[in-house]
Amino acid sequence: MSDYKTLVFDCDGVILDSNKVKTQAFYNAALPYGEAAAQALVDYHVANGGISRYKKFEYFLETLVAQYAADVCGPDLDALLGAYAASVRQGLLNCSVATGLTELRAATPDARWLIVSGGDQAELREVFAQRGLADMFDGGIFGSPASKDEILSSQLANGNILPRALFIGDSRYDHVASAGAGLDFLFVSQWTEFSGWQAYCQENALDCIQAIENLLPSHEH
Repeated sequence: MSDYKTLVFDCDGVILDSNKVKTQAFYNAALPYGEAAAQALVDYHVANGGISRYKKFEYFLETLVAQYAADVCGPDLDALLGAYAASVRQGLLNCSVATGLTELRAATPDARWLIVSGGDQAELREVFAQRGLADMFDGGIFGSPASKDEILSSQLANGNILPRALFIGDSRYDHVASAGAGLDFLFVSQWTEFSGWQAYCQENALDCIQAIENLLPSHEH
């Protein structure tokens, strides 16, 4: 780990045990359109980990509602986003934080830390501040509406992400985005919702760990 000048972390499923929080929030927000439509959104969400809520709800309204709830007059995009955000915020304030995070920060004093998430940027910054986590991420906390690809590109261009850099994530999109930006990648499996992660990591020769605490010097072989 000491070789890296920059460590880039996904939030949900890596720093916070919040994947299930988000999944339930999507279901609850979409439920006015019926259980079938809500479950279809959940399935789409899980299959597209790391993509912003904005794009998911747009897809829901443009595609899934027509398939599963064509006759239902339900909430619009703003109302869906509002219901989702209210549910998520409470969950983010209460869910577990990765064990060993503070110790890893102390063990990597020369590395710059960033969050690059599909979650809402303002929401993330507020939650991390309230939970006393923000100061660890001296490179900043970034999220949607910008995509991970856009964030990585801009932070590389302005020199905030310095090579050699490592992206630590738990989804296919995390890997694709990091590879596109030229970052090394490490998959964390403990809280992932990516059902095919083992085969994917094997096919792409990715390094995998179970949890953040496995990166601590006492765990390294």
